Amino acid sequence: MKAWKNYFLTMQDVVQKVLDTQEENIMQAAKILANTTKNGGIIYGFGTGHSHLVTDDAFWRAATPANYCALLEQSATGSFEITKSYHIENTYGIGKLMVDYHRITPKDCMIIISNSGNNIAPVDAALRAKEKGIPVIGITACAYSDYLKMKHKDGVKLKDIADVVLDNCSLIGDAAVAIEGFDMKVGATSTIPSVYLQNAVLVQMVELLVEEGMEPDVYYNGHMAFMKPECADHNDQLVDKYFYRIRNL
Repeated sequence: MKAWKNYFLTMQDVVQKVLDTQEENIMQAAKILANTTKNGGIIYGFGTGHSHLVTDDAFWRAATPANYCALLEQSATGSFEITKSYHIENTYGIGKLMVDYHRITPKDCMIIISNSGNNIAPVDAALRAKEKGIPVIGITACAYSDYLKMKHKDGVKLKDIADVVLDNCSLIGDAAVAIEGFDMKVGATSTIPSVYLQNAVLVQMVELLVEEGMEPDVYYNGHMAFMKPECADHNDQLVDKYFYRIRNL
C-alpha cells in the first residue's frame, strides 16, 4: 500500500475511534458552551504550538459561532520564530497571564487544546481557569498523555484538570505511518481529530440552543456575504456586536 493511502486509512481509524468513544463527552461539552452562550459569555479557545491551529480554524469562520474567540498569543503559537514557541509554551506564568489578561470570567468558558496535555502553558491556563471558576473543556490525547513523563511541578496534566475531556485518540508520538527502510513514522495525527471534535461540539451547541428557541450568532461564508447583501449585513452586525468584547476581532 502506498504511504499516502496508509495515512488516509490510519486517520479514518483515529476519527472513527473518536466517533465511537466521545459521544457523552461531546454532549457534556456542548451543554457547557450552550450555557455560556445563553449567559452572554465568550467561548475562548487556547492552544500553543500546533494546537493553536484548532483554535484558529474556528475564529471568525464561516458556519461557526460568532462568540468564539481564539487566544492567539504569537510567541506561543509558532506562527513566527517557531522553535522559540516550544520554550514559551513550557514557561510558567504564560497560561495564567492569558486567562487574566483577557479577563475571562466564570460567565465564559475555555476550550484548551494540547495533544500531549503535558506542556506548561496550557496546563497553567487550565489551572488558573479552574481557580476563577471558569468551565474548562480539554482536547487532548489521553493515551499519549498517560505515556508521557510529567512536566508540570503540580503533578497534573490537562486531562486531570478539565471539567470535560475530549479524547482526540491521536497516536502515541503523534505519527501515523511506518515506512519500510525509514526509522521514523511520518504524518501527524492530532490536528485532524481535534478540529473534528471542536467543530462537533460547536455544531451540537447550536442544535441545543435552537431546540430551546434561541437563534445563535453564526457567521455566513464570506462568499455568501459577497453575493447576498442580507448575508453581508448579518455578518457586519455580528462583528459590531462582538468587536469590543473580543480583543483580536
